[in-house]
Amino acid sequence: MRDFLENLKLMAVEIREVNTRRELKKFIQFANDLYKDCPYYCPPLFLDEMEVFNRKKNPAMDFSDFQLYMAFRDNKPVGRIAAIINTKANEAWNKKHVRFGWMDFIDDLEVSKALLDAVAAWGKARGMEAMNGPVGFTDWDKEGLLLEGFEYVAPIASLYNYPYYAKHMEAYGLRKEADWIEMLITCPEEVPARLARVGEIVKERSHVRVDKVKNAKELVRKYGNTFMDVLDEAYQKLYNFQPMTERQKMYYRDIYFPILNFDFVTIIVNEKDEIVGVGLGMPNISQASRKCGGKLFPFGWWHLWRALKAKKMENFDLLLVAVRPDYQDKGINSLFFTDQIPYFIKYGVKHMDTTSILETNTKNQQQFQMLEHKYHKRRRAYLKEI
Repeated sequence: MRDFLENLKLMAVEIREVNTRRELKKFIQFANDLYKDCPYYCPPLFLDEMEVFNRKKNPAMDFSDFQLYMAFRDNKPVGRIAAIINTKANEAWNKKHVRFGWMDFIDDLEVSKALLDAVAAWGKARGMEAMNGPVGFTDWDKEGLLLEGFEYVAPIASLYNYPYYAKHMEAYGLRKEADWIEMLITCPEEVPARLARVGEIVKERSHVRVDKVKNAKELVRKYGNTFMDVLDEAYQKLYNFQPMTERQKMYYRDIYFPILNFDFVTIIVNEKDEIVGVGLGMPNISQASRKCGGKLFPFGWWHLWRALKAKKMENFDLLLVAVRPDYQDKGINSLFFTDQIPYFIKYGVKHMDTTSILETNTKNQQQFQMLEHKYHKRRRAYLKEI
């Protein structure tokens, strides 16, 4: 009997806090190990993941708290999860939510329950009334459990998960709070005539134009941080969005602007030379990231840089389109496509993958109606009172 009890104890799920740098590396590596044989998973950049959880470097830490957990069985890692409280988002939405993100686990209900229980207990001890996820610290992190589209390669900016995850969410009593859809766009051989006509009418009626800049330095010199201000204004009403701090704007600007190919950056300005709309994308670098396992060294940086600066590519990630609220519903979005499609053709792009669009955001979805498209992915954020 004693041996039986000892063996039972060894097989029980053990939840451990992740507090040291060494433990954090194991936390990050767990997902790469779990998906090592999955051809659709895109490993995140390891150094970026380390920085996300760096309390000194990540500006979200100015208004957020978190705790990481890993699940073990028989001393072997079987799951991970992050518990997060974003005080600014809770204040903006008048909620008391603890978020969960970075959740990965083997197909074992005992494991997923233990992980979610840890988040619930951590949040409840801090006065939270509900848990929601999978989401990150802010809307700029990956979010949304994949429900449909498992057979498509995940962009580096999106979550990927195995199909069995959904049954674990439902078994725990989590219910749908929000769904996103994603579209796969087929690049046309030329700018559709109707789209071109709409673009010309929009420019004349709204007194706007496309301004192309060559690099990050020119963008900052001409417009400062107003590029980021437009994103902040445009996304205020979207799910879980929290207004960016100035430190966040600088942080994201300094990380992403230097790696962009500015052929794929579209800036719309009015007669006062104010930015009223922005759109950008990047080559799909999922295969490059898979080659290096998300590690920059010793040669991973070369694979990634080569993919980012490629002169020919078949797949492209449409990262964002944002229009200042006072210029919305004026057809401004058409200008992003009339500007970008010639570049897609030049670079040999065949397909474009949109980022997640709330299923209720019909305005955003309508901008793709003039192009050949299909809905190929669905994601979900869940909620449960604690």
